[in-house]
Amino acid sequence: MIKRELSFYIEKAAKCYGAVTIMGPRQSGKTTLAKALFPKHEYRNLEAEDVLMAAQNDPRAFLSNGEKPMIIDEVQRFPALLTYIQEIVDAKKAKGQFILTGSYQPELGAAISESLAGRTAVCELMPLSLTELKEAGIDVTNRDECIWRGFMPRHFDDALEPTMLYHDYFQTYVQRDVRKMLNIQDLGTFTVFMRLLAGRVGQLLNKESLARDVGISVPTVVKWLNVLEASYIIYRLRPYHSNFGKRQIKAQKIYFTETGLAAYLIGIREKSQLFTHPLIGGLFENMIVMEAVKQCMNRGEEPDLWFYRNSSGSIEVDLLFEKVDALHPIEIKSASTYSDRMTAKLKAFGNMTSNVLSPVVVYAGKTFDNLAVNYADVAKWWV
Repeated sequence: MIKRELSFYIEKAAKCYGAVTIMGPRQSGKTTLAKALFPKHEYRNLEAEDVLMAAQNDPRAFLSNGEKPMIIDEVQRFPALLTYIQEIVDAKKAKGQFILTGSYQPELGAAISESLAGRTAVCELMPLSLTELKEAGIDVTNRDECIWRGFMPRHFDDALEPTMLYHDYFQTYVQRDVRKMLNIQDLGTFTVFMRLLAGRVGQLLNKESLARDVGISVPTVVKWLNVLEASYIIYRLRPYHSNFGKRQIKAQKIYFTETGLAAYLIGIREKSQLFTHPLIGGLFENMIVMEAVKQCMNRGEEPDLWFYRNSSGSIEVDLLFEKVDALHPIEIKSASTYSDRMTAKLKAFGNMTSNVLSPVVVYAGKTFDNLAVNYADVAKWWV
């Protein structure tokens, strides 16, 4: 098993709260991690229909009145169970009594807020990060291999071919979960929507254009995007708002949590296709933005990340985050050959404000100074 960086935060949380809830996308390794960190906990999986029925028919008996610490997997299948967990947590005052895992559903989020507020830490486990793979001795220096292969633990555990992995993932989890939440009748239209959305990674999202191309209404686009984001299928990067004296773009950018899924949806079946593919820049940017998200979440931090672009596009920063009262701008380039032109927009952004620290170009070439850093050298570009 590849060591997960989130482990430290989960173990710390289990010493402070009666319950720990591990959320994240399907197949990100939540169950494996919970079992590894808490081997003495009794394990129950609500995906199994007989286990689910037992929980629904007699919740208190199912929980054994809190006599044993327990891992409850896929808790979104029965959110009402959290009410009974609350009773036990309040009565026993034991720490780490329940380890809950789940993929987000609206009912689960509401149940956590209502029943376990102040009683659980919510930890978000994303697919594997570049850092985790490097520490496990896995080569991450091939740009196209990383994008095509993606970061799902199952690929590394079972050596599944990416096309097969993401075909099954899309059919089994994305369509099933989202279709259930949205009550989608026409799967063909939804599939077209997902493919067109994948083709827009790294671009400013135009909801009207997307709605027109798919043949659905703008409110439907908004509704579908909200559910995809809540289900950890996509990540929305929002524009940075500050008074720089010029109009700024208000549109968001969309990225896929898993670059391998985005590549599959736009028709990438072999990594050799990526070298000349017109969307290689967007897919590479997707990988770097999600790596930044993972770095935050793996520390138990909220990923306060943005991009900046003025209305003319003359000044643009692909990724922006704030630390120690300073803005850290990142320019993302898929090329492996460095050029001084790569820093032009970083310099233009720096001229707008004195509050800029450690600007960096993250690209596919060699790290040769503090300004141009190879994407796999995360420790040098993520402060």
